[in-house]
Amino acid sequence: MTDDPKLRELPVFRELHDQWLANRGYATPDAFQRPFSRDWEALLADAQLVSAEQRNEAARDAHRLASIGLLQIRTVRHRPEYIQRVSVPLEAEPRLRNLFPECHLDPADDFDPSTIPWEPEMQFVVVARATVNPQDLLRLNDFFKSRDGQRPVVPIKERSLQIFGDEKRLDTLVGSALFRADRLSLDLLRCEIVGEPLGWRRGPTDTGKILVVENAATWHSYSRWNAHVRQFTAVVYGCGNRFSESVHHLAHILSELSTPQRVFYFGDLDAQGLRIPTQASAKAAALNLPRVEADIWSYTHLLENGKNRAVPYETAEPASQAEYEWLSHLAGPVRQVLESGRRVAQEHIGWDFLSGQTKWSC
Repeated sequence: MTDDPKLRELPVFRELHDQWLANRGYATPDAFQRPFSRDWEALLADAQLVSAEQRNEAARDAHRLASIGLLQIRTVRHRPEYIQRVSVPLEAEPRLRNLFPECHLDPADDFDPSTIPWEPEMQFVVVARATVNPQDLLRLNDFFKSRDGQRPVVPIKERSLQIFGDEKRLDTLVGSALFRADRLSLDLLRCEIVGEPLGWRRGPTDTGKILVVENAATWHSYSRWNAHVRQFTAVVYGCGNRFSESVHHLAHILSELSTPQRVFYFGDLDAQGLRIPTQASAKAAALNLPRVEADIWSYTHLLENGKNRAVPYETAEPASQAEYEWLSHLAGPVRQVLESGRRVAQEHIGWDFLSGQTKWSC
């Protein structure tokens, strides 16, 4: 079968290929017994497909790829319109190699790591199972040869461009077996992941309270509402999963405000919706920033308005006890919803509801 080369242009497919490649694409074809799979929400976040339009297009692309056997899709139980996980069938792996030939070596090309004079940081590849492109290993080795002890820490994409000539390559490799406790690290490479800046809208008065909202539509409605009720100094767009890796940008927002602020968060009621703010809060505390508190007012109304409209949802990682406890006295009611295999979207608290409210409370 010859696949249409235009499939390479599908953003979600390219991201899945790159992650598959970094994790197992350079192993022998019979090295694995189970397909490579990814959580759908995590894959969309990695591919930076965050808007409703981008997500809808990605879902259509995934179903197209599944129809020709390049993907397998697992959907939410009883809700086939919701993708939960995608995987690359073992029998489809040769087709991926054919679609992205520039990323794959000819199997006839021998690479013996024991013949290479590796730098100390790369010595592990002699005995490790090499499932990464040998050219990537050699480029990393060349980087360490320079022995620049004064090398500054730079964003990961800048270091990636320097080493590989590709600003995204290192992002992909970070998820591979190269990066383990006894192997490579971003510290060794003198680089760091830089989360995207947080979009925010200043409120009409300094109330000492900041609200972070997970999704764009709800952020817009809360910003609009805040102009009338004057409850928040700022309303910040958390942008889904990005908030936990961009929480350090709160420092820039706080520096523009005149008084100390408490930071509240409102997101979807599902496992990931609880994981984002609890991880962000831990990172904020490490940076001496205000901890991220649950917006109990919003979550209370979300349960009241959305509980009977919760939709079936399955997750590979259920919420932890600490994530439930972040919701204070709402932990029990929320656990009941989530452990029944359902979720509640925060969009149930939208402009129709907010426009009838005159006050927000801690």
